Amino acid sequence: MGRAIEDLAHFVADTPWEAIPKSVREHAKLVALDTVGVILAGSVQPEVASVRARLTATGGHGATIYAPGAPTSDPRTAAFLNGLAGRSIELCEGHRYVSCQGAVQALPTAFACTEWLQRSGREALAGLIFGYEVAARLGAGLTARPLAHQNGQAPLLGAVGAGARVRGLNGDQTSLALRLGAVLILTPAYTNAVAGATALNVAGGMSGFAGTLAPELALAGVTAQPNAIEEAFGQLVGDGFRPAAVTEELGQRWEITRNYFRLRACCNPIYAALDALEDILAEHTPPPENIARVDVATYRFAANMREPDPVNYFAAKYSLPHAAAALILRGSAGYHAFTDEAVADPSIAAMRRRVTVREDPTLNAGVPRLKPARVTVTFTDGRQVTRLRESARGDFQQPYREDEIRAKFRELAGVVLSPGAFTRVEDLVARLDELEHLSDLVAALTL
Repeated sequence: MGRAIEDLAHFVADTPWEAIPKSVREHAKLVALDTVGVILAGSVQPEVASVRARLTATGGHGATIYAPGAPTSDPRTAAFLNGLAGRSIELCEGHRYVSCQGAVQALPTAFACTEWLQRSGREALAGLIFGYEVAARLGAGLTARPLAHQNGQAPLLGAVGAGARVRGLNGDQTSLALRLGAVLILTPAYTNAVAGATALNVAGGMSGFAGTLAPELALAGVTAQPNAIEEAFGQLVGDGFRPAAVTEELGQRWEITRNYFRLRACCNPIYAALDALEDILAEHTPPPENIARVDVATYRFAANMREPDPVNYFAAKYSLPHAAAALILRGSAGYHAFTDEAVADPSIAAMRRRVTVREDPTLNAGVPRLKPARVTVTFTDGRQVTRLRESARGDFQQPYREDEIRAKFRELAGVVLSPGAFTRVEDLVARLDELEHLSDLVAALTL
């Protein structure tokens, strides 16, 4: 088996809590808070609620589903449903340098296993941190196929790493669990997004299921081939695998601190265009009826998100015309701008048709370090204003402030919790590494 996978597995299993820098622990709490808020808001999506009703009808217990009135369930089902909810509203965080939404696919496993085993908040937080290490580092080694979305791929093994850490597996057992997880890797496509197929979110939820399952398979004695991960990423679901990327600065560079947060409920590649448009709107404050046209030039990947008539709320999250129209008419591209009601709004539909999106090959050179867009707004009197954004706000050049991320949590948690309840959740997450039992936090999530 590859040395890189072994080194990563033993790092996950053997690194003591005290070796994690305090700054990393504190940032991980903010990531946990953000992710919990996203899961809570996502729990009320119609398809998420319907899946929850069906899967919990058969019983099970030991872990909590973060949704209004939901029963407890077995940890695999709870992790799956919480992961599905977190993926559904496109507000989960991601990694700046690797295509990887690590937290929303590792945290459901870490929390479900910790609750089931009746362990501490510190152990849950460690599960998140080390699961994120696995997700981002394996993602860095993976050469993805052109249409492959990262849901259920490297982050699925991140969830397995989180489950292995919380379950207390040793290094060899963690290696086995990760290699067993390789046979569970999924093949979701980006085409699901533009088609409005919420199956893409199921792939993310399955990370939670696999994260709780694979460690148990390892403990049960199921075997895996030595090169399972290298083969899966190099020849099956991926187009190549670089083991050297897996262990680069291992133990010195903590991947969860290299993340970005999202305040807009749409796909991250279109953020720069929305920032440029927002700059123009803030400077000129035009009435919407005075905007004749919005022309967006951007890099190749983002230019694919140009559908002017998304079929539902989920497809709208991958439609730059819809996001731009919502920003112009409602002043926001946040959670409430991407609902079926917003998609059907005649004024938004009309504005979407004034937005054109094209690829500018000159903007491809800086990708993926930069994700640029140039926006030109043409007013009805013939005036034109152009703004270029080389990278989106929230990325490494201009990260969101902590107070903005906390305000996002309160907005999303407020979809299902009272102000008093989400204030208590915020306080408990701030003390997560001090909680003797994670159940203290979980109880607050279900009020």
